[in-house]
Amino acid sequence: MLTVREALDFLLAAARPVDGVETVDTLEANGRVLAEDQVSLLDVPSADNTQMDGYAVRAADCASGAARLRVAQRIPAGSVGQPLEPGTAARIFTGALIPPGADAVVMQEQCEADGDHVTVRHAPKEGEWIRRAGEDVRAGSVILPAGTRLRAQELGLAASVGLATLPVRRRLRVAVFFTGDELAMPGEPLKPGAIYNSNRFALRGLLENFGCTFTDYGIVPDSLQATRDTLRAAAREHDLIITSGGVSVGEEDHIKPAVEAEGRLNMWQIAVKPGKPLAFGAVRRAEGSDGEAFFIGLPGNPVSSFITFLLFVRPFLLRLQGMTGAVAPRTIAMRADFDWPKADRRNEFLRARMNEAGGLELFPNQGSGVLTSTAWADGLIDNPPGQSIARGDTVRFIPFASLQY
Repeated sequence: MLTVREALDFLLAAARPVDGVETVDTLEANGRVLAEDQVSLLDVPSADNTQMDGYAVRAADCASGAARLRVAQRIPAGSVGQPLEPGTAARIFTGALIPPGADAVVMQEQCEADGDHVTVRHAPKEGEWIRRAGEDVRAGSVILPAGTRLRAQELGLAASVGLATLPVRRRLRVAVFFTGDELAMPGEPLKPGAIYNSNRFALRGLLENFGCTFTDYGIVPDSLQATRDTLRAAAREHDLIITSGGVSVGEEDHIKPAVEAEGRLNMWQIAVKPGKPLAFGAVRRAEGSDGEAFFIGLPGNPVSSFITFLLFVRPFLLRLQGMTGAVAPRTIAMRADFDWPKADRRNEFLRARMNEAGGLELFPNQGSGVLTSTAWADGLIDNPPGQSIARGDTVRFIPFASLQY
């Protein structure tokens, strides 16, 4: 069996960013991936300004710690003050430009106003509470490199240097379908042996989180021809095809022969729990079309499908979208407030949540069909093969918050 690292390395080596760049309004760029470096054309701040409400002064005038100064002007944000004369102060408000001649700001809590005078009960140092021009961003510097996946903070940074639009990779086009004659949709009566198709809802939600456009082909009948027909249709206009179920080797598991007939396939047994079976390959596009669509087949058990998406599909999606930074799941060290005495030969991903004591609690049933564990948990413990856990041990925890967006 492949290790988790080996399978992920193989996927990432095969991934190539989608072609196509579009310019979008910065207000609409959340979650998109930059196609080009973004360079600031201005300094931020553009000029020295105050970090505090208070008084702009000459530090030398306030060396006594009890200086009484005439308030010669008032400078709100967005206004430009006059040069500050010696022996005077300027009432100033957060964000306002420092007037020529002033070299410090004293916060208002350290001052006593008295008509048109103020007593400054502090001896400021030069530069105190002043934001210097360009201390955040220098004109000509790259503020956001190509391959950056844009979050709220990156959008704010782009806006701070006046970037109204951004060049981004086009959205990834994904096709998804689900195999199994036993599957039914909520709202339909359940026949004997049938189950509701929870994977359809979970995978669609994940694809929406990652900003993909997708076509949902629904539940495909358990037949080789129906599976091949759906693969051909999906390959025409999509970059990636994701399926759930049918990746084992039973007589009713048609994914393997269907993908092999329409393209190429690697069937993997991965040393991961839950998960294990994963299929990766590509489906040829119709004659006259270019290239092929990538294919990933996930297991049908709902927890296995969910976790293998997070571990393998998520990093692959991010690479296809053009993201160049780290895409593998990152762990944080936390304390286990439970015992897990039975080590498994596979790399386990245990559903756990944080408690008020700063440790991790374990969901009592770690079965691959127990979907309640994913809703209860805050994330996954990445437990290496052959590793038991004793209460108080340090474990590697991956919060769901870092995996689903």
